[in-house]
Amino acid sequence: MAKDKKDTKDSELPGGVKVAPAGVFDDLSLAKERGSEEVSRDDGEEPTTLGATKYVHAAFFAGGILTAYLSGKILAAAWTRLAEWPTAVRTVPQLLRFAEDERGTITMVVGALIGVAVVLQTYRKEHIRRFCDEVAVELSKVTWPDKETVTNGTIVVVVASLVAAVYIALLDRLWAFVTALIYNA
Repeated sequence: MAKDKKDTKDSELPGGVKVAPAGVFDDLSLAKERGSEEVSRDDGEEPTTLGATKYVHAAFFAGGILTAYLSGKILAAAWTRLAEWPTAVRTVPQLLRFAEDERGTITMVVGALIGVAVVLQTYRKEHIRRFCDEVAVELSKVTWPDKETVTNGTIVVVVASLVAAVYIALLDRLWAFVTALIYNA
């Protein structure tokens, strides 16, 4: 192989220990930092998981849908309100050009465009995306309880709440009785 080209083959140390060429782990460490398990493989097989990054993309997608929906509803309400205001109708007669059903469709399309614009602008900001990636990576480190642990914990909370409610009810009745004895005597 020519000396001016990078040697991408692994070097082997005495004892059979393989050493990767320089720069190979740069992509791996960057991928691990960002929570991605997407690492190129030598076997030609494509990676199948995105790691924590998929949750970040899902959150941006959900945020875009929520923004689009709320924007569409707010625009529809504003348009309907303006269409009921006589001064606005005299000033802008086009407010009544569309029926209420058509207004909802138009405002949802405009809301979808607003949602896409907001998500794209937010996603393009490096500090926001980095923060979201870090949150997703930290959440992927969390050990979530299994079904049995959650069920047992729920039963303990329900039983403790019932015991506390009965105890407080009994104390309430006792003090009501004592108070009635004192004030009625």
